[in-house]
Amino acid sequence: MILHSNTFGEGKPFVILHGFLGMGDNWKTLARQFSESNFKMHLVDQRNHGRSFHSDDFDYELMAEDLKHYCDENELSDIVLLGHSMGGKTAMLFATKYPELVSKLLVADISPRYYPVHHDAILEGLSSLDFSEIKSRGQADIALSYYVDEIGTRMFLLKNLYWVEKGQLGLRINLEVLKENVSEVGEVLPMHATFEKETLFLRGDRSEYIGEADEANIQRHFSNSEIVTISNAGHWLHAENPKDFYRAVIDFLPS
Repeated sequence: MILHSNTFGEGKPFVILHGFLGMGDNWKTLARQFSESNFKMHLVDQRNHGRSFHSDDFDYELMAEDLKHYCDENELSDIVLLGHSMGGKTAMLFATKYPELVSKLLVADISPRYYPVHHDAILEGLSSLDFSEIKSRGQADIALSYYVDEIGTRMFLLKNLYWVEKGQLGLRINLEVLKENVSEVGEVLPMHATFEKETLFLRGDRSEYIGEADEANIQRHFSNSEIVTISNAGHWLHAENPKDFYRAVIDFLPS
């Protein structure tokens, strides 16, 4: 099965991988800007997310292979690859397995190390949504607010809502499988995985996902890498400070 994507623009292929519980469409606004610099954008939904296929199996090896199949199907090579959070882990593994397909790698606010599970409240909140009772996005937001305080995070999560049929809301994500396999999201990049081409790590100055202790580990796996810090931004740095994020990406890419 081939991953779903939204594509637009003309030029060098530029693939973006979203984070956990996200979808390619989260990147549409920034991607429109990137496309103006002669890139053909591929906003990909990873398995069990967005409009891509659902599967009982879920880990980074599989997601890297999903992307390989996508590239084969679309005859993509020499791609620019950007991944955020979970998508960054997929992108890192893909680049180390298939370096011949990647010209430049960008990783947004995640490092190669292991991360403990920390999505419990979010997953509990999404599981609590009773779509026999909830008939609007507003009602879903109120229900979710008991579990997730931050309105920006709730708006992000509620992008997964869609009309299954008239009058019946549902979630696009494969919630049960993602809950069962949530520990996979924090998995470490394999010890011997390396990528020697130019790589840019972007971190938010208010985020703790990439700290000073991660820098040596990043360099070990990605010897030709640099780290850029985006000001006034947390983990969702591309949404919180899109202007500086865009500039850092464009400065790194070939014109």
